[in-house]
Amino acid sequence: MADRPSSRSRLAWRKSGASQEGDECVEVAAHEGRVYVRDSRDSSGGMLVLEAAQWRAFLRNIKSGAAEPR
Repeated sequence: MADRPSSRSRLAWRKSGASQEGDECVEVAAHEGRVYVRDSRDSSGGMLVLEAAQWRAFLRNIKSGAAEPR
């Protein structure tokens, strides 16, 4: 399991430009080769930590349609 940064304030969180105010979405932040993912409505809650390569593979799957819900 990857270590989290010692301070969440060091992470520069962003969300998609396609998201609209009030919509449910996630925010992401990159730090030292890892990508952190959290719920934009619960910024103090838990977060998913992925290695950069895992994040790229995840995005490729979404773009190719391989991550479609069943």
